Amino acid sequence: MADARIRAPELPDTLQWVNTENPVRLADLRGKIVLLDFWTSGCVNCMHTMEDLRYLETKYKDNIVIISIHSPKFPHDKEIKNVIKSVNRFHIKHPVAHDPIMRVWTKYVIKAWPSVVFIDAEGYVVGSLRGEGRRRQLDQLIQQHIEIAENKNNLNLAMINVSPKREIDNVVRFPGKIHASDAHVYISDSGHNRILEINHYGRVTRVFGSGAAGLLDGFGEESAFNNPQGLLLINDFLYVADTGNHAIRRINMSTNEILTIAGNGQHECHKERNFHDAMNTSLNSPWDLTYLDGELYIAMAGSHQIWKMNLTELTLQVLTGTGQENLLDGRTDVAAFAQPSGITVGDQCLYVVDAESSSVRFVRLPGGQVSTLTGTGLFAFGDLDGGWSNALLQHPLGIDFDTNNESLYIADTYNDKIKRLDMRSKGVLTIDVGRGLDEPGGISLQGHTLWIANTNAHEIRKFNLLTLEAEVLEINEPERDF
Repeated sequence: MADARIRAPELPDTLQWVNTENPVRLADLRGKIVLLDFWTSGCVNCMHTMEDLRYLETKYKDNIVIISIHSPKFPHDKEIKNVIKSVNRFHIKHPVAHDPIMRVWTKYVIKAWPSVVFIDAEGYVVGSLRGEGRRRQLDQLIQQHIEIAENKNNLNLAMINVSPKREIDNVVRFPGKIHASDAHVYISDSGHNRILEINHYGRVTRVFGSGAAGLLDGFGEESAFNNPQGLLLINDFLYVADTGNHAIRRINMSTNEILTIAGNGQHECHKERNFHDAMNTSLNSPWDLTYLDGELYIAMAGSHQIWKMNLTELTLQVLTGTGQENLLDGRTDVAAFAQPSGITVGDQCLYVVDAESSSVRFVRLPGGQVSTLTGTGLFAFGDLDGGWSNALLQHPLGIDFDTNNESLYIADTYNDKIKRLDMRSKGVLTIDVGRGLDEPGGISLQGHTLWIANTNAHEIRKFNLLTLEAEVLEINEPERDF
C-alpha cells in the first residue's frame, strides 16, 4: 500500500448509476471509509471479491461505503441493461457506477480485474489491492482506519440511500444450467438457490433447496444451495456443481437426500494435483459437470482448470490446466484455460467452452492433452460465423454434444445466441431459436429437443431441431414466498 497522501479523484459525471437514484460523490462521503471495487460482470475472480466485500459490508455497515465501478471487458458489458441484470444476479446491495468508457479505471491507474481502491475517512487514497483473496488485508485496514478516524473525531455514521431495481417475479430466477433426461428436465434455479425437477410440459415435480443461500445437506426443500450451476443425472443420482458453495453435491433421486461429496465451503487455488479426501478439499467455483467411465469431470472455473472425481473412491485430481488464466494448448502441465464454464463428453473426449477467452477447447482422454477448436486469446471475441479459425464467440457458458451429427451446440452467452459447431465441416453457424435470448447460460440436448436456460429472461426455452419450432416453457408451480 502507498504511503503518500493523495486525494481520491472525484467520480466523473459520465457514470451511469445503479442501486441509487442520484450520483454518489466522494466529497459527500467524508467520514466514511470508501472501497472502490473495480469489476466486470463475467469475471469469476470478481465474484470471489464480491463475497469478501459482502462480508465486510455487513461487519462494518456503519463505517464503510462500497462503490462497485463496473469497468467492461466485453462489448456486451457496455450496455447498462446488462449491468443491472448482473447487479441483481450477484445480489449487490450498494451503489454501482457503470463506466462504459473506463474513465475511472484510467484515473485510478487500474491494471486488472478485480482491484479494490481503499480511501480513508478524510478522502485520501491509502492504496490499491489487485486480485482476489484480500479479505484479511481489507479487514485489518478498515479496523486501523476506523480507529484513526475515531481519534480524530471525524467518523460519519449516516447511512446512504440504496434503491435496487427489482426483477420480474417468475417461477425461475436467473436459471443457470439445465439438464434434460427422457422423463424430466432439471434446472439450476440459481437466483432462488435451488434445483427444480420438471416434466417436459413444465410442471414442477420436485424441488431441492429451501431458497435461502447456504450449504446444508438434508432432504428435498430442507437442504440449501448457493448459486447452483452444472447438473448431471447419472443413474439414480443428480450431481450438482454448487458454485457459490465451492462444492459438489449429490441428490439421491430415490430418497430426495442431498449430500455434499466434495468441497468444504471454502475456495482455494492448489499447487498439488491429487486429493484423497474430497470432503476436505477446497474447490474453486465449479461451474459445470460431465461424466465418462466412472469419472465426473468438473469445469473448475475459479482455478481455470479441468478436474476429475472418481465416483467410486471419491478422490479428486486436476486433469489439466496449470491454474494460469490464459489460452494455451499442450500437455496437462502446460495447458491453460480462462474460466472454463461449460463441459461435455463426445467421442471419448471432453469439449469445453472457455468463457474469458471466448473459445471452444478440446481435451483428449485419458491423458488431458488440450487443443483449441475456435478462439485465439483473452481479448479476441466478437460475433462471427464461419470456419473455426475465423469464427468469433463472446463469453460462451454452455455446451452439449450431438452424437447424431457430430456437432457441438453452444450457448454463446454474451452474443445472446445459440451456435452450432460442426465437427465435419469445421464451421460455426448461428441457430435461430426465436427472439428474446438474453444471456443464455445453459444448454442440453435430449433427442431432437434443445433445452435452453435463458438466464436473464428468467425462462426456459425448448427448440425442436427437426421442425425448427421454438417455445418458451410455461413452468407451473404453486406460488410461494422467497
